[in-house]
Amino acid sequence: MQNAEERRCYMGYNKQWENYTEKYQKLCMENDVIPDSLFKEYGVNRGLRDINGNGVLTGLTNISRIDSFCVKDGKKVPCDGKLWYRGYNVTDWIGNIPKDSLGFGKTAYLLLFGKAPTAEEEKEFKELMGKCRALPTNFTRDVIMKAPSKDIMNSMTRSILTLASYDENVNSNDIGNVIRQCVNLISVFPMLAVYAYHAYNHYERDESMYIHRPNPGLSTAENLLMLLRPDKQYSFLEAKVLDVALMLHMEHGGGNNSTFTTRVVTSSGSDTYSAVAAAMSSLKGPRHGGANIKVMEMMDDIREHVKDYEDKDEIKAYLTKILEGQAFDQKGLIYGMGHAVYSLSDPRERIFKGFVQQLSVAKHREKDMTLYNNIEELAPEIIAQKRKIYKGVSPNVDFYSGFVYDMLGIPVELYTPIFAVARIVGWSAHRLEEIVGNGKIIRPSYKSVMEEL
Repeated sequence: MQNAEERRCYMGYNKQWENYTEKYQKLCMENDVIPDSLFKEYGVNRGLRDINGNGVLTGLTNISRIDSFCVKDGKKVPCDGKLWYRGYNVTDWIGNIPKDSLGFGKTAYLLLFGKAPTAEEEKEFKELMGKCRALPTNFTRDVIMKAPSKDIMNSMTRSILTLASYDENVNSNDIGNVIRQCVNLISVFPMLAVYAYHAYNHYERDESMYIHRPNPGLSTAENLLMLLRPDKQYSFLEAKVLDVALMLHMEHGGGNNSTFTTRVVTSSGSDTYSAVAAAMSSLKGPRHGGANIKVMEMMDDIREHVKDYEDKDEIKAYLTKILEGQAFDQKGLIYGMGHAVYSLSDPRERIFKGFVQQLSVAKHREKDMTLYNNIEELAPEIIAQKRKIYKGVSPNVDFYSGFVYDMLGIPVELYTPIFAVARIVGWSAHRLEEIVGNGKIIRPSYKSVMEEL
């Protein structure tokens, strides 16, 4: 294996490259700038969103829906957010799952196939997922443990593309074949994530390594916790809270960046592994899947500077400093507050909060919960005072998810991968819908503003 200096040299970390890139980055900065005025002139919405946050309509879907506005007296006004999976209000759907049961399999079935499963269908689907929780022989050793990376998302993406080599029918987009591929990937994602972390933890951090085999009789949340922990032990409450987190992150409309990526790649006729790998590359971006990490970094900073978690005046003063760019990362953002789509509230956060509360008591983290509650109350008020915004501001699901993962002892390197463990269900549903719809290749238009020479 190359030493650190050899690797740096191989990757271009040397004086020659430094001089070259310093010269040519200036050219890029000079020649790749497009004035903001041109976007307005040509009516182009940057990020495919207008100034009011409305997205450019690019497709139709039956899989999910987000409600953030309603019509009153003929006017569009903000309302409490609602999230729907296949016609079911997610708040009701999760609320109807028995307290002594886990709902990942049932919810995955709903999203993939468009109907709530019967008891027998749910049992069959869970058993099938259990049988699929097995990686090819020696895959963990030959693929995951070689070239371990701190970036678990990159490691998972490499594994996904390598799994394509084991599939004798990799390129067929027959619906039945795609269902098989998607269910297989949904089933093995926990192992791809946790094993990649253990390899990194062992080879790069020089820590002990343990590789547990998955239990086909356990749910996705249970397997995640079992695979991660040296003693394989977990409480039902821990599994329940993680299960809820996974269900809430499974799907969020066709317009989120990674799901749209899935549909774009699928529309080209590409295979399942390539589509999912592309979605992974999108999700790992800090503007998308890494939001909860930023919340945790901010909360650590707040804990360092706020002495009394019950003193709202002290908390408010420091939040104001953050918003004014005088504290934390100087970006002027209170992370975990607001959402690109929701206005008055994020329904996922409201569902999640009750479970977070239960876990905080079990883990003796009530003081931290008090701090979170106070920030949830104060931050929207401060933002409303300091910012001119077109809609309300409220905590989003990322505000609490990092806190939950921390209480569960999940390392920060796995925060975004766990998001992927959930969201691959939604990606799979959208891939199937795109194929069944037999639509055209998605090919948006770009207006050239190039000057002729």
